[in-house]
Amino acid sequence: MSINNIEDVKRVLEAVLLSASVPLTLGELKRVFEEELHNDFLRRALDELRQEWQGRAAELTQVAEGWRFQTRPEYQPYIDRLNPEKPAKYSRAVMETLAIIAYRQPVTRGDIEEIRGVAVNSQIVRTLEERGWIEVVGHKDVPGRPELFATTKQFLGDLNLRALSELPALAELGKAALFADSHGEADVIADNQAVSP
Repeated sequence: MSINNIEDVKRVLEAVLLSASVPLTLGELKRVFEEELHNDFLRRALDELRQEWQGRAAELTQVAEGWRFQTRPEYQPYIDRLNPEKPAKYSRAVMETLAIIAYRQPVTRGDIEEIRGVAVNSQIVRTLEERGWIEVVGHKDVPGRPELFATTKQFLGDLNLRALSELPALAELGKAALFADSHGEADVIADNQAVSP
């Protein structure tokens, strides 16, 4: 197998990505080859592989955490019948807190409380941290040095996004009421199913 042959490289990338349980970065993908590959060559191979998978039930996609294969959204109902797990439900307070962090980051707990108009329960922050959607990225340079929260790459990956700039505009969210149903609970925003090896 020659790394100069893009077809061979694509087959290796396909095997590695289909067997991976998490998205893989360019650096991680480069490590599977004995010889050094240039980033441009690797990106070209990934783009060609993505094109080859067009129109199939699974797709190769790039998210903030790297590259992964995942099933297309229109097939999710069929997968759900095989694995009838209900998505996690989050309270309106959790989803509002997440939205504030996503759109205003980095923010302190005080910033969140000022925007929401109520105190932020420690369990809300803990829930978002345990889910892997937010993390402490520093401390604000004011008395008490409160923690600054921001979203993670996993948050973007779970939403199938590469960058925060791909989040919908705030005006769209207000109109669509994406975050909560009439019972004050919200489904997990997006739980993309990775293709199993």
